[in-house]
Amino acid sequence: MGHLISIGDLSDEDLRLIVARGAEFAAGASAPAALDGRIIGIYFAKTSTRTRTAFSAGALRLGARIITFGPGDLQTNTGETLEDTGAVLSRMLDVLVARTAADPAELRAWTGPDGMRVINAMTADEHPTQALADITMLKRHFGHVDNLRVLYVGEGNSTAAALALALARFSGVHLELRTPPGYGLPPATFAEATAQARRHDAVITERHSMENLPAPVDVIYTTQWRTTGSTKRNPNWREIFAPFQVRSDLWLDRPKAVFMHDLPAHRGEEVTADVLDGPASIAFSQAGNKMYSAMAVLEWSLNGHRANGG
Repeated sequence: MGHLISIGDLSDEDLRLIVARGAEFAAGASAPAALDGRIIGIYFAKTSTRTRTAFSAGALRLGARIITFGPGDLQTNTGETLEDTGAVLSRMLDVLVARTAADPAELRAWTGPDGMRVINAMTADEHPTQALADITMLKRHFGHVDNLRVLYVGEGNSTAAALALALARFSGVHLELRTPPGYGLPPATFAEATAQARRHDAVITERHSMENLPAPVDVIYTTQWRTTGSTKRNPNWREIFAPFQVRSDLWLDRPKAVFMHDLPAHRGEEVTADVLDGPASIAFSQAGNKMYSAMAVLEWSLNGHRANGG
């Protein structure tokens, strides 16, 4: 049906196809009427700058029309069930792009048989469209994704989860996550990512200190410490996170690494200003790239542009 609730909903072929297509859009490929006559719902119960704009602008560039919903707009706020809301929306929309920052079961409840595709624009446990955009950026910058070496520093949040699940499916990739104690990837996510990595001759590791970091690496990646829609269990969490700040000294042994961040960023917290705004940073190009990736996701979801010919 073209739903994208999790990276796990994509075949290996679909994953690579979306990444390649996003890179094509970024390089100037056009498909101005690919979604002509389609209606895309944009529902964000949580704040968003990049993802909401990317899918809105991407849908419009592909010829679709959009309807936007804010956190107080749906009758789920007055007690209507998710299933009933989905049953109605599916009779009017071709795609619903939704951010809930809640359990993905909420989105699964909308993936009924009536034809509406559902795209996860971030739930509490996974941010699949962020990972697709990030990997598209890697392909654009390096020309390939296979065999890249990525160092992720920070919380094992929804972005880290999706990144691990996606990169694990590219041959020869080495992803090392350095996450604060008690704030790593969920065990089930880490197990799934490492199982996928074994099948694809990739390596996913996770440690909870900043000692003995790998060198060299191609990418150093971090995310904000105050993830949208989340809270920290430990009131002293800042002390736990402090050693995981990305600073310029990480480049002493990794001079060729690029810096990535899913944004928004908080200079002086997860990253210092000289890194975010410095010559190694591709964070803002990474953000702009989200529109091209969103276009590829929408095209794949609606038009069935799949590697298997389906």
